[in-house]
Amino acid sequence: MIAVIETGGKQYLVEPGKALKIEKLPVDAGTEFTFDKVLLLAEDDGTKVKVGTPYIEGATVTVDVEQQGRAKKIRVVKYKRKVRYHKVYGHRQHFTKVKVKKVA
Repeated sequence: MIAVIETGGKQYLVEPGKALKIEKLPVDAGTEFTFDKVLLLAEDDGTKVKVGTPYIEGATVTVDVEQQGRAKKIRVVKYKRKVRYHKVYGHRQHFTKVKVKKVA
């Protein structure tokens, strides 16, 4: 069974056994977390598709939280020509790595 969930303002296609990095969740590593904002449910072959309006009542996706961390640094550059203006700074985004246990 596959599902589309919403978290952190983004949508993710998930299935049991899949690991993914999402926006930071306020939970500790090694715990279990349940998403209730499920937008779509379907069988693996694409049959029995159920679409929510906007969410499906009673549908959940259970995940194991594997890691809390920060992504690689990105460089942000601002530059204006002819006025000798340039600014360079970095940013590291927080993330939560999860592994999907069950789609119901």
